[in-house]
Amino acid sequence: MTDWSQLTHAYGTAEDVPGLLKAAGPDPENPAWNELWSRLCHQGTVYPASYAALPALAEKARQLTAADRSMPLLLAASIVASTDRPYETPDPQVAYAAEIAKLIELVEQALHQPSLTDSPGRYVELLEALLALEGVEVWGEELHGLSGEEFEVPCPECEAENFVVFGEYGYFSTTDGFYMNEAAGHRRELQPADPSSMEGIAKRLHARALADGQHEVASKLTYVFGSAHCAECDALFHVDHAIAARWTN
Repeated sequence: MTDWSQLTHAYGTAEDVPGLLKAAGPDPENPAWNELWSRLCHQGTVYPASYAALPALAEKARQLTAADRSMPLLLAASIVASTDRPYETPDPQVAYAAEIAKLIELVEQALHQPSLTDSPGRYVELLEALLALEGVEVWGEELHGLSGEEFEVPCPECEAENFVVFGEYGYFSTTDGFYMNEAAGHRRELQPADPSSMEGIAKRLHARALADGQHEVASKLTYVFGSAHCAECDALFHVDHAIAARWTN
């Protein structure tokens, strides 16, 4: 049994964690989830109680239906992915390998739910959670940009900040942060990747989205792993490389 009184979270003793976990239900708007997130993964920072909560979050997810377990899975994945953790904390991928393996199984079950066909945003969140739990760098924390339909990245040549936009407002790069306005500044058309030439994580994600019936997500992935021209200096760069460079800096 976990002695929560001997553990701490963002606000002190973790004695309140069991009660919050019990109160948290399938509704993502349940206030208990906000309280748990604030305590266990506060602005991306994790604490001793955060890792201790992984088995409980896995059990909570197991108790919920595959269609209703997103909140414990997303919180657990954020805890595992965090690099802002207590000094000398063991690598969670090693210390909690069994719990993470169970969480991965539960995420896979959730991703296979037919109801996600009409919820591409939630699908992307769960797919990002899967990658985070697997220890995949960059995309375990940055994939949610797919739902926002933009990534803000620096040009690798002139370092100008570019908005790489794909979705409702078009498919282009621009340095104008108000690109949604009709009078927005200079735009350069994006060059999507050819799915047949995708490799590695790009190929895996694209093929998975298609297999899961997420055709809109698959289409957006071709732009994330495609190319863009800097709207300032016209240099051509790979969008995913620019995203990875920002993530590592």
